[in-house]
Amino acid sequence: MGVLTVFLDKITNLRDADFLGKSDPYVIFDLEQDGWIYDKTLETQQSSKKTNDLNPEYGETFTFKKVPTMNNMILHVKVWDDDIGLDDDIGGCDIKLDDLDLSEEGTEVSKIIDHKKDGGWFSRKAKIFLKISYTEEDEEEE
Repeated sequence: MGVLTVFLDKITNLRDADFLGKSDPYVIFDLEQDGWIYDKTLETQQSSKKTNDLNPEYGETFTFKKVPTMNNMILHVKVWDDDIGLDDDIGGCDIKLDDLDLSEEGTEVSKIIDHKKDGGWFSRKAKIFLKISYTEEDEEEE
């Protein structure tokens, strides 16, 4: 068992999903263990919402406790636009955590946000910037 820590620094160059004004982005993190037969979501966490901002800065830390292993673990990152009624899906990316060789020190990760709006209303390569670390817990601490 261990603790996965995700520091959400910022997102740059988001596309505007609003008709009036600019997008009000927030991020949802889904930690999932990828299985052969089925996938298991371990935990979901959400960032704060930023108003009228296509280059939001967050500076927020998310902690996922009692993570069994980094093997076959995927962090699904979805960026949404907060609206009255239904929120708009701005885009997202998947991060295969076992590919990162994570440690307590943390690994800086920047990924392009994949926009799926109408087959390609891409902004100028929107990117999310994270720092991800994993700490093994001693069994005595649990």
